[in-house]
Amino acid sequence: MAIMITDECINCGACEPECPNTAIYEGGIEWTWAGGTNLNEVTKEDGTVVDAHEKQEPVSDEFYYIVTDKCTECTGFHEEPQCAAVCPVDCCVDDPDHRESEEELLAKKIFMHGE
Repeated sequence: MAIMITDECINCGACEPECPNTAIYEGGIEWTWAGGTNLNEVTKEDGTVVDAHEKQEPVSDEFYYIVTDKCTECTGFHEEPQCAAVCPVDCCVDDPDHRESEEELLAKKIFMHGE
């Protein structure tokens, strides 16, 4: 499962530098697949190929957000999600809409960073 940031976020930014996948962005900031990864292009589920350096629309304009498709819950890097470990208001929580097994999370990590 991925982590999500709830609307209780106080926009302190403590989580952003802790993410090994660069999956956390400030509200209103565009994101890229390439940021923090080895990706040059990504094939989406519909078969569309996207330049990994192409800017994507922000997930939230109001507070920090996590790009679900880049979140691995720190699998392969740390024992626990680092965003949740440093959040002073406990708003980095499991996303009930995006449940993934440890194997799926590790596969996502390998996809973005290699072995």
